[in-house]
Amino acid sequence: MFQAATPTGDRQQVYESALTQLKGLIEGEPNSVANLANASALLNFVMQDINWAGFYLYDGKELVLGPFQGLPACIRIPLGRGVCGTSAQQRETIVVEDVHAFAGHIACDSATNSEIVVPIVQDGRLIGVLDIDSPLRGRFDETDKTFLEAFVEILVSSVKFS
Repeated sequence: MFQAATPTGDRQQVYESALTQLKGLIEGEPNSVANLANASALLNFVMQDINWAGFYLYDGKELVLGPFQGLPACIRIPLGRGVCGTSAQQRETIVVEDVHAFAGHIACDSATNSEIVVPIVQDGRLIGVLDIDSPLRGRFDETDKTFLEAFVEILVSSVKFS
C-alpha cells in the first residue's frame, strides 16, 4: 500500500520526491479519475502556499471541473477564457504573477492572487489542464513550472484517458 512521505529538504528535493510518489500512487491503477484525485491530493500535500490544486477536463467543447483539493470551483470554462481556458487553447503552460491583471481572469476564489496552469495533452489530444492557485502574488516560478510539467508528463505517460 502506498503511503505519502512528509516533504523534507529544499523545494527541489520536495518536488523530486513528489514525482517519485506520484509514480507509486498511480502505478497499476487504470482509473483516470482515481489517479487525478490522488494526484491533486499529493500536490496539495507537498506544495506550500497554495489554496487550490486540481484538474479541469476537456469534454470536446469546454473544460469541466475534475478532481481537486480546495474550495468549490467554477464548473465549466470555455476554451480561450480565463487562465485555464487560455492554457488549454494554446496548449502552453501559463504562469500568472497577479491574476487580477490577467485579462478575462475567472475569479472562482477571491483569495487567489497568482496561478499556474499546465495543459494535459495525450497523443496530440487535449485532455484538460492542471490548475494550481495561490493567495500569494508571484507565488509560482520556473521551478514550479518545471516540476508541474514533469508531474503532468508522468500522468500522460502512465494514465489512459478515455
